[in-house]
Amino acid sequence: MSRLSRRKFLVTSGLTAVGAAILHGCGADTNTTTNVEQVETIDMGENAPEITSAKFGFIALTDASPLIIALEKGIFAKYGMTDVEVLKQASWPVTRDNIELGSAGGGIDGAHILTPMPYQMTLGTTTNEPVPMYILARLNTNGQGISVSNAFPDVTLDSAERLQEAVAQAKAEGRDFTAAMTFPGGTHDLWMRYWLAANGVNPDGDASVVPVPPPQMVANMRTNTMDTFCVGEPWNAQLVGQGEGYSALVTGELWNNHPEKAFAMRKDWVDQHPKAARALLMAVLEAQQWCDRPENVEEMCQIVSQNKWFRVPYEDIVERSKGNIDFGTGRVEENFEYAMKFWRDNASYPYKSHDLWFLTENIRWGYIPQDTDTQALVEQVNREDLWREAAEAIGTPADQIPTETSRGVETFFDGTTFDPENPQAYLDSLEFKSI
Repeated sequence: MSRLSRRKFLVTSGLTAVGAAILHGCGADTNTTTNVEQVETIDMGENAPEITSAKFGFIALTDASPLIIALEKGIFAKYGMTDVEVLKQASWPVTRDNIELGSAGGGIDGAHILTPMPYQMTLGTTTNEPVPMYILARLNTNGQGISVSNAFPDVTLDSAERLQEAVAQAKAEGRDFTAAMTFPGGTHDLWMRYWLAANGVNPDGDASVVPVPPPQMVANMRTNTMDTFCVGEPWNAQLVGQGEGYSALVTGELWNNHPEKAFAMRKDWVDQHPKAARALLMAVLEAQQWCDRPENVEEMCQIVSQNKWFRVPYEDIVERSKGNIDFGTGRVEENFEYAMKFWRDNASYPYKSHDLWFLTENIRWGYIPQDTDTQALVEQVNREDLWREAAEAIGTPADQIPTETSRGVETFFDGTTFDPENPQAYLDSLEFKSI
């Protein structure tokens, strides 16, 4: 059984979902299409969407950009989805609870979301009842960071001795070494736990791993209530810019071209409106291609930095979006190979093998039952077939459409490998785990 109760999933460092009825409160913004660029709508013919409206959630993270761009640039409207709303969510638990409500209940139909969450929701481990979901696309690869308080200098990707000293220092002060992530079992939690464990720190015994909403990360570091955090941009860059800490690593260094966020929707919505879902997916893929073109990066950052979206200075977003990483330690990387990708190198395609790793890690840390049939669950949730249809429909070149649902054996920074053909061997090889 999962070691976390429903109640523990709801609480995020003092901010709770409060029944999810707060879609239009607790900082959530309703963004309409009043400023959307006007583009010529394509005649979809027999594939015209059954309805023209859908509601999506997003968290203020740069990897939400494709949904925002699809709205702002009129790409949703281009494919007949003229009444799409993209709504700011206060936290991942709020996102989850609003998806559980669905738009018919005052919530949302889908979201920019941490890849493991649709699986947790489908299983019902974090919801009142199972909420079957589909993953329609990966929104990005790479682009996250693990940052550390200035109180613990010189911690890096593979500085096991220094990291263990930091943990010991915190214990000598009579407290836990506190590591923040954004949602239990989500991507940031898994990156943080993997990094700690690979450096000889047991996440369940040597440190306290706690959930905190992304926009609250920097403030919590400033008030010394956490020692390290894992989150997406722009919050790592903002921390460095404000001199409150530094980046120990960007997550592409931990696992190169790792999968990150997903574009996911309720299964019942997609099944009821297959043509509308196809149109939405076409728009998201086109927006991902637009976001990944170097000549569009500055405009993308200007758009998403606006108050109605991220409410973050443009300067805090643009450099890391270009691949220029100031770690805050004197280390500066330009055009870094581990920068966020929205489309290139198959970033958008939802490899089933990657979802299998996320589920294996959720078993590792006790978030889902050990006897979960992970292969069957991936087949149920991952709709890479719909991705292929949408990619072909927008004229994606054949060499940009993967021919296999597995990317093969993956290698992490510490030399550990994950073979999707034998997840149990990977799990057995790990020193620290909750099971």
